[in-house]
Amino acid sequence: MRRITSEKGFTLVELLVVMIILAALAAVIVPRMFSRAEQGRRAKAISDIKSLETAIDMYAADNGAAPTTEQGLQALVEQPTTSPEAKNWNGPYLKKQLPQDPWGGEYIYVSPGEHNVDYDIVSYGRDNREGGEGADADIANWEG
Repeated sequence: MRRITSEKGFTLVELLVVMIILAALAAVIVPRMFSRAEQGRRAKAISDIKSLETAIDMYAADNGAAPTTEQGLQALVEQPTTSPEAKNWNGPYLKKQLPQDPWGGEYIYVSPGEHNVDYDIVSYGRDNREGGEGADADIANWEG
């Protein structure tokens, strides 16, 4: 008597081949996705800085000067209580609260600026430290 067996399924070799193909695809695709995400964060920081510049310029038009370093960017949301007094404060100058940079850090504001006459705004990037290269590079209003 002949026994007919019909087993269905994949062999170990077939499974290993499929896993190797999936790993190779992941090795190519995943880094591209992360670089796109990082590009998006950098673009968001540039957009935030431009919005902050617009709000500071409106503040300066109303009050004769940009907020001081001590008053900081908070002066765009709440009328500052420190000198110089913002007698013509007509804010808030931002529709929302002060943004954090896309990496969760604060935007650094200095007025008068070291690079610009009126003020400097900078995000320290992914590493949240001054300087850096690539994704860790600073994004500032005096560049580009």
